[in-house]
Amino acid sequence: MKKEELLPGRRALLRGAALATLATTAGCFSRPWSAQPAPPAPAPAGGAPALRRPQKPAAYRLRPIAGYGPARSLPAAAPVRSKPILRLASRNRTMVLTFDDGPDPRFTPHILRTLRQHHVRAMFFVCGEMAAASPDLLREMVDDGHLIGNHTWTHPQLLRLRRSGVLREIESTSEVVQRTVGEAPLWFRAPYGAWNRDAFEIGAGLGMEPLAWTTDSLDWTEPGTRKVVDNVLRGAGSGVVILNHDAGGNRWQSVEALRIYLPRLLADGYRFGLPQRRIT
Repeated sequence: MKKEELLPGRRALLRGAALATLATTAGCFSRPWSAQPAPPAPAPAGGAPALRRPQKPAAYRLRPIAGYGPARSLPAAAPVRSKPILRLASRNRTMVLTFDDGPDPRFTPHILRTLRQHHVRAMFFVCGEMAAASPDLLREMVDDGHLIGNHTWTHPQLLRLRRSGVLREIESTSEVVQRTVGEAPLWFRAPYGAWNRDAFEIGAGLGMEPLAWTTDSLDWTEPGTRKVVDNVLRGAGSGVVILNHDAGGNRWQSVEALRIYLPRLLADGYRFGLPQRRIT
């Protein structure tokens, strides 16, 4: 599917985004998931769909670019931040689990199954080209109560793109998510944690808040399952946002690590929630 084919609904999406805002403090969690577990999801039929271009893991560091104010052309209801949100205020040992780069039919179903088994909801920052290839996985995420975020179409380094290119990457992904699950994403995460003015302004113009992370599991480096588990356990804390991946490489270590650290954190009294939004 070409990116140009995803743009007709842009005006409707922008109108809808102007009506939606998120909690201004970015410190509210929705109530813990109490739904009864659904039957295990069946294994994906056949092999993973061929991707137009494989996504390669790369070393990155979060270095937000600051020092500017809101753009006048953006709706007043869409705040423009100069830094991404790194953690959420919490006093009850609640954290947020996030997964980037998917969905991937080889790994995402296993992650969804583990989350369902423990009644935990998470955020999935999807790439548009992956979402277009596996729309059923997006619908499964929503059916299970997870939040879908925008992680661009092809996972590029946004700092190397012109503003028009950044717009296409972000807007096209919001379009495909909206068409698939009926609601555009309300959260955005820049690939590689590389934020710039265009990313903040365009994301805000589409009604999204920028969410980064507090704890990097480093699963993208494929350091071994035990190391991923140790990284998450060591970085646990109230309001922490944990970065994981369900695509972009071999993610079996991510799948196995989640099966180990999730029940351990729950047994230690940690809970997992989602950022809460409100309509004004």
